[in-house]
Amino acid sequence: MDTKTQSAYQEELQRLEQTNKEIDKQLERLRATPVYYGPDLTEQALEVLRENGRHNLTKAIDEPYFGRLDFEETGTGSPSPLYIGKAGVEDERTGRLLVIDWRAPVASLFYSFTGGLDAASYDSPDGVIDGLVYLKRNLVVRKQILQRVVDTYDRNEDSLSVGDEFLLYRLGENKDNKLRDIVSTIQAEQDRIIRAAKNTALIIQGVAGSGKTTVALHRLAFLLYQYREQVRAERMIIFAPNSMFLDYISGVLPELGVGNIQQSTFTDWALDVLDHEVQIADQEITLQRWFALGSKRPPVDDQAPGRFKGAIAFKGFLDDCLNRLEATYVPMADFSPWDGVKLPIATIREWFFVENKHYPMIKRRERVVARIKRWMEIQLEKVWEQSLKKELKKKSAQKLRTYLTGWPEYTAFTFYKMLFTDKGRWDSLPVELLQNMPESIVTTSAKLFKKKEVGLEDLAPLLYIHTRLHGISSDRLFDHVVIDEAQDFSPFQVAILDAYTRNSSFTILGDLSQGIHAYQGIQDWKEFSSLFQEEETGYFELERSYRSTMEIIQFANSVLQRGVSNPLLAVPVFRSGNKVRVLQTSINERLSLVQKAITSLLAGTSSTVAVVARTEKQAQELHNALTLIGIETNLITSKQRVYRGGISVLPVYLTKGLEFDAVILMDVTAEHYETTLMDAKLLYVGCTRALHELWLLVTGDISPLVTVDQPEITTTEFPK
Repeated sequence: MDTKTQSAYQEELQRLEQTNKEIDKQLERLRATPVYYGPDLTEQALEVLRENGRHNLTKAIDEPYFGRLDFEETGTGSPSPLYIGKAGVEDERTGRLLVIDWRAPVASLFYSFTGGLDAASYDSPDGVIDGLVYLKRNLVVRKQILQRVVDTYDRNEDSLSVGDEFLLYRLGENKDNKLRDIVSTIQAEQDRIIRAAKNTALIIQGVAGSGKTTVALHRLAFLLYQYREQVRAERMIIFAPNSMFLDYISGVLPELGVGNIQQSTFTDWALDVLDHEVQIADQEITLQRWFALGSKRPPVDDQAPGRFKGAIAFKGFLDDCLNRLEATYVPMADFSPWDGVKLPIATIREWFFVENKHYPMIKRRERVVARIKRWMEIQLEKVWEQSLKKELKKKSAQKLRTYLTGWPEYTAFTFYKMLFTDKGRWDSLPVELLQNMPESIVTTSAKLFKKKEVGLEDLAPLLYIHTRLHGISSDRLFDHVVIDEAQDFSPFQVAILDAYTRNSSFTILGDLSQGIHAYQGIQDWKEFSSLFQEEETGYFELERSYRSTMEIIQFANSVLQRGVSNPLLAVPVFRSGNKVRVLQTSINERLSLVQKAITSLLAGTSSTVAVVARTEKQAQELHNALTLIGIETNLITSKQRVYRGGISVLPVYLTKGLEFDAVILMDVTAEHYETTLMDAKLLYVGCTRALHELWLLVTGDISPLVTVDQPEITTTEFPK
């Protein structure tokens, strides 16, 4: 450690001790104050403040801050050191901020400033504040102990050679079984997304490893801080591809001090809205079908159920069906509860189509039926003879029940099912609505619906019908929605979510190059941006990949280029590692080689290892074989809800969104990975899960997506 670094370390050590003492003192006082449970509203409000203080200080005590920025605001005459942390800490005696919350406006300088002698500025509630940056310093504090001091900018130095040293240091850390926050290493391009305005539909195209998911989670924390009077955590939601992925990201928001944000899959949320009226058909069968090898896989086109039912055109079809239902919904007959008394159909229709037109269809029906009952009561009051009144009351109730049989109270599913199974009902629909409906979709859907099961592609249509029939309860509305792996969502899904979201406030993120569920997803982000007003839409691209080494990224890019036209390629940060290892083996030696590979990787620096098969059946067989030879692994299936870390065995299509220290890709052969768009994306996804080590095992002819003479590949045999 040179003299300058030693001096900086001692300076920061002294400052850390002072900050720790202040936090300890405040926390001790707050913990000693009894929690108030009484009825006094003022005391209740004070208790909320005290509880927030306890929470923030507890969060700050082990790692009070991670960065320092010396900033001289124009006109002040001297720079002030600003310490940036996950939570703000104030000196109780002076009111001076000891630590600034990373979400505060001035903290944006720590992320956006990348060097140079020019003035820097940030947006504050009072307008643009400009000035000069004198020092930018990264700090690593663990359990109140200062471990590392790295200056990334010093105005008094001609140059600093460290560059991205701190970022590379953090990227080199091994992964456990959870995603972690990145507040100390947020990059300028990520920060712009995090701090974007709330009432915008942000679409983020990010390459594998660009930090899309983490950026979205940090954006939620920022929105709660910046718009604290307008948004609430419980009215925000994150949609992730599966429950295992939700478990994987579960630690980030608590680390950022944000709780109560809803986290769900689209499927679970939709079933809840639909009151679990239907069940989802077995998805393992669906996945096995779409990820089968070679010619066994059905073609991916607009006739695929997910593409057809997920299109906005299908929403238009449902609109026509629902509009026709609405026009013919009210029974075309007067209502007569007994002889001599009649409620004209014209009156009933006026109640339905005019007086209650602002209500959804079923709510209108309920209000009109209630009004008919009140009309009946008024008519009964005109009958004086009690025995006759009793008889007429009973008779009128029966007449009303009969009348209402022609006015069914549909649910979303009963109406949707009728469109596919009730041949008589088809007769009332225009022929042109039916001409484009593939017969295979009608047949398959009808079979499922008879079992009260639906496919994933049916959820958006069902939700839309539900909103048209029943409306949307205000407690179902969201202040902000995050959609992760959005390339696998359909336009119809996003359209229905927009109906449940105030001011089209979205963070939509994904990677078209990882669109392995093309049978239901999108091919271009314009399919989503066209759903919103142009002035309400923002588009960002994240090209830098922070996950994998240069060698892994360059290899993965080459795979993508062999199967995908004009892909957005990942740009690696300068983090070099071992070459991608391609190992040729025989069927008989295959299992032994996997065992040796796992042992070697775990003996090195890898804590998490993924053994990735092409199909779920192959993953199951591999897991069983490894278990028999004494290697304990976690088999990950489409029904998995928890990611446990360690050694995982899984099919390649379930790796998306996860990351591992090392990845062993099994059977990278011409049979398993052809030069098709889908196979190129699958292999790309598998490769980009690896942080530090990527090994390919080949039994037979190597996949045409791989060329072994690439500089980032080694074919050196594994030691015997």
